[in-house]
Amino acid sequence: LLFLCITGQKIEYYHGTFKISVLRVNTNSGQSSTYQLKDLREMSENLVDEIFIDSALNKHYIKNQVVRMTPEEDGVKADIIMVFQFPSTEQRALIKKKILSILNQKIRNTRALPINASSVQVNAMSSSTGKLTVQACCGKRVVPLIVNRIMSGDIAAKAAWPWQASLQRNNIHQCGATLISNTWLITAAHCFMNNANPHQWTVSFGTTINPPLMKRNVRRIIIHERYRSPAREYDIAVVQFSPRITFTDDIRRVCLPEASAVFQPNSTAYITGFGALFYGGESQNNLREAKLKIISDDVCKQPHVYGHDIKSGMFCAGYLEGIYDACRGDSGGPLVVKDLKDTWYLIGIVSWGDNCGQKNKPGVYTKVVYYRNWITSKTGL
Repeated sequence: LLFLCITGQKIEYYHGTFKISVLRVNTNSGQSSTYQLKDLREMSENLVDEIFIDSALNKHYIKNQVVRMTPEEDGVKADIIMVFQFPSTEQRALIKKKILSILNQKIRNTRALPINASSVQVNAMSSSTGKLTVQACCGKRVVPLIVNRIMSGDIAAKAAWPWQASLQRNNIHQCGATLISNTWLITAAHCFMNNANPHQWTVSFGTTINPPLMKRNVRRIIIHERYRSPAREYDIAVVQFSPRITFTDDIRRVCLPEASAVFQPNSTAYITGFGALFYGGESQNNLREAKLKIISDDVCKQPHVYGHDIKSGMFCAGYLEGIYDACRGDSGGPLVVKDLKDTWYLIGIVSWGDNCGQKNKPGVYTKVVYYRNWITSKTGL
C-alpha cells in the first residue's frame, strides 16, 4: 500500500472476452472428444500471461484470471479479468485501447489456441467490482504454500485454507466441511449420523474455532440417499447455510473438479482440520495442515491394508508407515490438490480409517469426482 501511495500507482481491472473455436476430433471409437474446460481455462490464462509479459505493458501487468468458460454452439466463450498497475494520471480509455490492441495483434499470431480475433473485447471495471470478481474465483489463496507434514501437522497460517469450515452443534466442533459456493458446503454423511436437524447446527469459518471469523446458521442438510450407517459407502452430504457470505481473502470457495478428472497415485495432496492430534484425543482450536500422498487402489486394496473394504467411491491417502493422517474431528473436511496455475481443487472428503496414523492403515476419503454429478444435482454447482 505504501508503495502504491508513494509512486501514485493504482491497481486497475479490465474485463476481457474472446471466443475459442474448439475443434471436435473424432476418435477411432467413433466418439467425439474435445478439450476439457479446465484445460482451456489453463491454456487461456497461460496465453494471456505470455501476451502481456512479452508486450509494451509488461511492467504494468500483474496477472489474469479466467472467471467463466461458457460452452457455445461453435466453441467456448472465455471471460477473463486482467489486473494491471498504472500511474493514477494515466487515462483509462487510452489504457483500454492499448490492452485491446495488444490482445488483438498477438491473438492473430498465436497458434496456442484457435481464437477468433474479431471476438476479442475489453472493458474497464471499477476497482471494487474487479476485486470482488477475482475473489469470487474458486481455489485461489493469498498465502504462499509452506507445509511440512494433521495428526502432528502444523498450525495453518491465517487465510491459508480459506474454504475450510467447522460444523458445530451447540457451539461444539463436530466435523470439518469445505466451502464450494457462497451458500453451500460439502462434508461427510456420517457427521449427521446422530442428528440431521439443520436447526441444531451452525457453521463457522476461519483458522480458529474460538473466536470464529464468521458464523452462519445451517438451513438444509442433504445426505446421500444411499448412505446407510454403519456402512461407509456414499459418505457424502451437502449443507446449505444462510445468510450467504461475501468472499474475502480469508473466506472463499475451493474449486470442484470435473467428473472426468483423474488424480494420479503418489501425487501430493493436502489435508486440513481441527481434529485430534492422536487417537482418542480432543479436537483442536487451531486449524492444522498436513501434506499427504495419494495411494493407489492396488496398494490400498491389499489384504494387509484395507482389502475389500475399499469401494469405488473411495480412495486412500497418507503414508503406509503411519505418521501423518486425519483423526477424530477431521471428518468431512477437505483433501485438496493444486494445479500448475496454483488453483486448488477438492478431491477428497475425510471419511474413515482404522485409528489415526497407524501403520498400513492410511486415511480413506470419499472420492469427489465419483459423486460430482450428484453434487450438481443437489446444488446446481
